[in-house]
Amino acid sequence: MARDNSIVVEKLVRQFKKGPLAVDGIDLHVAPGEIYGFLGPNGAGKSTTVLMLTTLLPPTDGSALVGGYDVRTEGAKVRSVIGAALQEAALDPLLTGRDHLRLQTMLQAIPRAERKGRQDELLDRVGLTEAADRKVRGYSGGMKRRLDLALALVHRPSILFLDEPTTGLDPQSRTALWEEVARLAREDNVTVFLTTQYLEEADVLADRVGIIDHGKIVAEGTPAALKAEIGRPSIHVIARQEDDRAQIQELLSRFGEKLGGERDLAVRLGDSLGMADVIRAMDASGIVAADVELRAPTLDDVFLAKTGRTLEGAATAENGAATG
Repeated sequence: MARDNSIVVEKLVRQFKKGPLAVDGIDLHVAPGEIYGFLGPNGAGKSTTVLMLTTLLPPTDGSALVGGYDVRTEGAKVRSVIGAALQEAALDPLLTGRDHLRLQTMLQAIPRAERKGRQDELLDRVGLTEAADRKVRGYSGGMKRRLDLALALVHRPSILFLDEPTTGLDPQSRTALWEEVARLAREDNVTVFLTTQYLEEADVLADRVGIIDHGKIVAEGTPAALKAEIGRPSIHVIARQEDDRAQIQELLSRFGEKLGGERDLAVRLGDSLGMADVIRAMDASGIVAADVELRAPTLDDVFLAKTGRTLEGAATAENGAATG
């Protein structure tokens, strides 16, 4: 049987003893060389799914083939073809970046003659050559994330799992990691399964996106297709004076469904309505706003439409990382 670097999941379930149904019968198919973005708030089932697909947590029911191997019965073979950078990087603060890579090349049975070259290659790839001989306790959060990625790539996996890899990173570090992930898929045909809470990350990187909420996949498709499903743009108004907010909200309610927002007042426009209609109504009512903006649909709008809440800021911590 020919093996490939796809991920095939059917009716996958994880029920925790005396706890929640963390993953509730999901189906997934990730094609070879595809970057698949798995979106959802904490507690939705993202990390639990990754733990099952990487053989760190047994499924309660259903099946999953990773690289053609069964996660239940062929765990060692699954682990031989995957790399994983999970939420908590297992780094020793007293070792240097190079020490970590030296140890990993030994553990992964990289031939002795190739180890030094592989270490140097990966340090260069993730931008840590100059910091290679510094102890990890002096690394920034972004440097630790990049080192963790390098460790996951030591044995040249064909499938890479990244569980919220850019959480807490500054914009520059986040962009650098995005570029490396995109390069892996584009040039090395590595399949990437990426969980994230960042909508921009999924929009920039993912070929397709799956949205999970309460253990179920509620939407799946390319970012463009999912946004096209929503179709209608939204209009956002910032009041010039706080006293005007109630009047503006009442007026906007005539043009579509209300959207959440702390500073701006917003609605998803109804069919055949546009920004000009709202502006004319505001002029007729004598309302002067500080700003009026028309926005195309976003992945956050998709999440709102599918789940009834926004993604970022809506996350609630669950007991333990396994329910994430």
